[in-house]
Amino acid sequence: MAERLSQVSGHITNTHGRGLLAGEVAIITGAGQGIGRSTAILFAKEGAKVVISDIDAKRLETVEAEIKAAGGQVLSVAGDVGADDFPKKIVDATVQQFGKINHIVNNAGFTFDKMLHTTPDDTFDIILKIHVRAPFRLIRQAAPYFRLKPEQRENRSIINVSSTSGLHGNVGQANYAAAKAAVIGLTKTICKEWGPFGVRANTVAFGLIHTRLTAAKEAGVTIEIEGKKVALGVPGAQRPTSTAPQPDVYPHIPLRRGGTPEEAAAAVLFLASPLASYVSGHTLEVTGGAGI
Repeated sequence: MAERLSQVSGHITNTHGRGLLAGEVAIITGAGQGIGRSTAILFAKEGAKVVISDIDAKRLETVEAEIKAAGGQVLSVAGDVGADDFPKKIVDATVQQFGKINHIVNNAGFTFDKMLHTTPDDTFDIILKIHVRAPFRLIRQAAPYFRLKPEQRENRSIINVSSTSGLHGNVGQANYAAAKAAVIGLTKTICKEWGPFGVRANTVAFGLIHTRLTAAKEAGVTIEIEGKKVALGVPGAQRPTSTAPQPDVYPHIPLRRGGTPEEAAAAVLFLASPLASYVSGHTLEVTGGAGI
């Protein structure tokens, strides 16, 4: 990477020092593991001061320690993104610690799969609450730190995590597919409303990325949401032992393999970085070619 990035076509880019995000501040939700963890570590490596959040405080502590051990700057704010007080809590903590906000990565989420005809209201509602309402409320809370005068502007962006389920639908995921489709509409609206302030807004739609959400459901991994245990994973899913192509396992993916959390994080970094300075309102599909 170049040590510095200069001004390009009138767009204010990073000139603070080493790394694509040097001197910038990023809030990343769902950072205790998986894609969120990898994104936080990568952003810190690229010079960002990262504010990480997760409902699992112990996992969050581990990620914080990893980042600090590597010389990064990090602030942990544990909590439920769906809680009414969460947006103010994390925005206030961020500004108090680092003085500004450059990026928000709305990554927190989970799946609660059921066939449509057996999905109760609360199972549908909780997925929309976490995947749509929570990002909306966090972005709204941070508005004063994004809608800035020209002389105050730096590289700033909103990145909302969607899924191929939101693009194409998926059996057993009426709630998740609806939420992830809604995220795209939310992002495009932010792009149009906040573009005049120099803020970019993009969505990243992941295909098969190997995380706890795509591991075998038989492994018995669960999380507790509002007092209810939710089983995570996909029935019968196989976990590869390497990133080598496996044509027999993934014939529907042109690259013949699933992606890693690190590969997912790299796509998020691109959208946040000045390399994407003229990319806004876009949905970046990170799928290994699946769904084309």
